[in-house]
Amino acid sequence: MFISLFSFAQYLSGFGSHFESEDPRFPNALPAGQNSPQKCPYGLYAEQLSGSAFTVPRTENTRSWLYRIRPSVVHQPFKRFEGVAPFLRGTGWDEQAPNPNQMRWNPFDLPAAGAEVDFVAGLHTVCGAGDVRGRHGLAIHVYLANSSMKDTAFYNSDGDFLIVPQQGPLDITTEFGRLYVKPNEICVIPQGVRFTVALEGPSRGYILEVYDGHFRLPDLGPIGANGLANPRDFLTPTAHFEDRLVEGYRIVSKFQGALFVATQGHSPFDVVAWHGNYVPYKYDLARFMVINSVSFDHCDPSIFTVLTCPSNRPGTAIADFVIFPPRWSVQEHTFRPPYYHRNCMSEFMGLIFGRYEAKEGGFLPGGASLHSMMTPHGPDHRCFEGASNAELKPERIADGTQAFMFESSLSMAVTKWGEETCQKLDARYYECWQALEKHFRL
Repeated sequence: MFISLFSFAQYLSGFGSHFESEDPRFPNALPAGQNSPQKCPYGLYAEQLSGSAFTVPRTENTRSWLYRIRPSVVHQPFKRFEGVAPFLRGTGWDEQAPNPNQMRWNPFDLPAAGAEVDFVAGLHTVCGAGDVRGRHGLAIHVYLANSSMKDTAFYNSDGDFLIVPQQGPLDITTEFGRLYVKPNEICVIPQGVRFTVALEGPSRGYILEVYDGHFRLPDLGPIGANGLANPRDFLTPTAHFEDRLVEGYRIVSKFQGALFVATQGHSPFDVVAWHGNYVPYKYDLARFMVINSVSFDHCDPSIFTVLTCPSNRPGTAIADFVIFPPRWSVQEHTFRPPYYHRNCMSEFMGLIFGRYEAKEGGFLPGGASLHSMMTPHGPDHRCFEGASNAELKPERIADGTQAFMFESSLSMAVTKWGEETCQKLDARYYECWQALEKHFRL
């Protein structure tokens, strides 16, 4: 067990593990030897949360059993969400005409002073593809918030959330326990898991949502048994419950891309014990073991994959989460930054902090870029000239920097909010390549 210095959160380590946990205030709350006894210890209710079909192969089967004070079915009927309306999409990606241009966003604005915007109200969809009803596709959101959720819990019926804080830590309470997630850490909240978010101040970050399945570690192939994101570094919260009666506690559900709300008379975080392998978790990006070339050429970004959500086509992902962490660069006879390329994948990049090596000028923390399928992109003019003429000696790159990429095999469409409403799209992005000169010599 790992105990955090922050928020008194406690964790179990490992990825894809079958865990069990019970609140230490109530020992032996887990039933012995079975999942659903006639009477659970302490008068608890048994409730299963399934992350897969019952009959999928054992290696892909995910579920957890929760032992709670009241079952989650005890709520009033869901109604359409009212209040500060977030700009969410999950289907119908045709509100804007297709745009194949390179896109870059300046940092997205935090809520104005005096406005109280919590995590749910601060959700805005930037781009995506597919359809939540057909359970195929993804969406990319940003959250822009400055207020804690008050007597409100949220769950996503459509898919998993991979959350990347950029500014401000997130103190997340889930049905499984508490997660404290700082910038340069990520967390994954699986489909259906209820959670609430407390903030310490203005907060901004990115979210990758996948509809098809769940995130897993990428295969390592010739790398061998160790490297990239090691399973032991993923942390899952331990059981920590509250038995709190609340008049009008709100449960917000994202269902088929729309928000609904139901009320109930108690906190949903009343799970005294649980066991299973369908759990929320977090990961510290500083623990990523970087693999890179020690001879020549620039390796493909797939070597920086932290998590992947595979498609039905072998080796092709609905979404990959890739990072570009601090590392040594030592290649000989090599243009070391990323090469110019046109990709059969869509690439959405964000910057948590620092200065990204290939575009140090206009790509800023809290902003983003999107290079659509087969749209050419690569280093700007200054980066190209500098790297083409630099002395090739071992050097540290990306120190004090953490950039990431959400990469997908699907062709993503940008929302009206992303292209117009947010007013952060940089119309001059294309200019960073216009000074590239002809160097051809006969």
